[in-house]
Amino acid sequence: MRFIRKSLIGLFLFSVTLGLLAYSAQMVKTAISDRMNQETRAPQARERTFTVNVMRAEPGVLSPTLDVFGEVQSRRTLDLRMAAAGQVVFLDPDFIEGGQVQAGQVLVQLDDADAQSALARARADLMDAQAEISEADRAIRLAADELDAALAQAGLRETALTRQLDLQKRGVGTAAAVETAELAVSAAQQSVLSRRSAVDQAQARQAQAQTRLARAELATQDAERRVNDTVLTAQFSGTLSGVSLVQGGLVSVNERIGQLIDPTALEVAFRVSTQQYSRLLDPQGQLLALPVEITLSSTGRSLVSNAVLSRDSGSVAQGQTGRLLFARIENPIGLKPGDFVTVSVQEPDINYAVRLPATALSPDQTVLAVDDDNRLDPVAVTLLRRQGNDVIVRSRDLAGRDVVMQQTPLLGKGIKVKPLRGDGLEVPDQPAEITLTPERRAKLIAFVEGNTRMPQDAKTRILTQLNQEKVPTDVVERIESRM
Repeated sequence: MRFIRKSLIGLFLFSVTLGLLAYSAQMVKTAISDRMNQETRAPQARERTFTVNVMRAEPGVLSPTLDVFGEVQSRRTLDLRMAAAGQVVFLDPDFIEGGQVQAGQVLVQLDDADAQSALARARADLMDAQAEISEADRAIRLAADELDAALAQAGLRETALTRQLDLQKRGVGTAAAVETAELAVSAAQQSVLSRRSAVDQAQARQAQAQTRLARAELATQDAERRVNDTVLTAQFSGTLSGVSLVQGGLVSVNERIGQLIDPTALEVAFRVSTQQYSRLLDPQGQLLALPVEITLSSTGRSLVSNAVLSRDSGSVAQGQTGRLLFARIENPIGLKPGDFVTVSVQEPDINYAVRLPATALSPDQTVLAVDDDNRLDPVAVTLLRRQGNDVIVRSRDLAGRDVVMQQTPLLGKGIKVKPLRGDGLEVPDQPAEITLTPERRAKLIAFVEGNTRMPQDAKTRILTQLNQEKVPTDVVERIESRM
């Protein structure tokens, strides 16, 4: 009995196993048939979307700057030269490189013994000339008095002659007396002539004395100037540079011993192109007095001073181009003549201009703007200025639009993008939910219901969203991209 029971149990298990194998084979066959009978559907290609950084183009008034390099120089520089030769007997303690001196301060004095001797001789000659003038004046007065006396005597002689002639007519006088009177008159007239000659000689002597006095004064002035030439004084307050003199040294005539620079009268000279120069002119062609910023770069700190554009060069130097401009430094802080500085000229304002990164501008003078469908649209612009890593452009079609900050070869007209602000936040160009028309809603529902590859729970969730009054925008876009 035990054998029969175990045999029946084994036979039952074997039958169940065969039945399960047959059922499994039938299921595999059915699955293969269904798979073979299904229509082959190619996967639908999805449009690629690029993420780009954008910025809003807001036209306004911009003040561009012209950045060039220039050299600081002094507007008031004096070469220190000695007008006389000699040995240095006095040297001011401040007469050193970088020494600060005041106007009228004695800097250098040479040995003036010879000059003083010459001045003393000239003054002695001047005193002789002045004495000669005085003596000539006295001689003129004396000659004039003698002439007056001779004239008076001649008058008396003529009166005596007249009286003798009258006596002779009356028969009282004699011819001898008349002749004697006539001889006396002639002698008196001769004396008058002699005195007149003496007066003329005295006047000539006075003229010669005046000439000698003038020469003596000139000689004295020359001697005084030679004495003054042995002393060098500061013409204005400033700083000494290029000093090459020691006490006891010998100095030749017109030898340069240093320079005196006014540290408060500095300017910067810089060269610009002709196109840049044209931007700095007014309608009458005159250079504008534009503000200028002077920067002396150094490690850790930069010295900044303000200046004003003052003038331009009168001609173009041989072998040079453009224009050489000069700006007067108003507050020279730490600047010295010869410094190589950066010059930033504030150009006149530009209206209706937009400032963009230089990478936003393509070689064909266009920028990529984002339209309402988040697609790129090339916009032609006019390049006005280049400011470092930025550009200043102008366009009528750019106001209020988002512009791609950096163009790449992958971006072009009609490309769909995901715009991001400069802080990495997505631009909310479209609302989060939209209201569908009945035709569009029915089309979307029919596509979802006819999709056999979508899981049932996902299909139920999407149909629930499509049946609402407002549907999420991303859901609609995702379904339409697969239709």
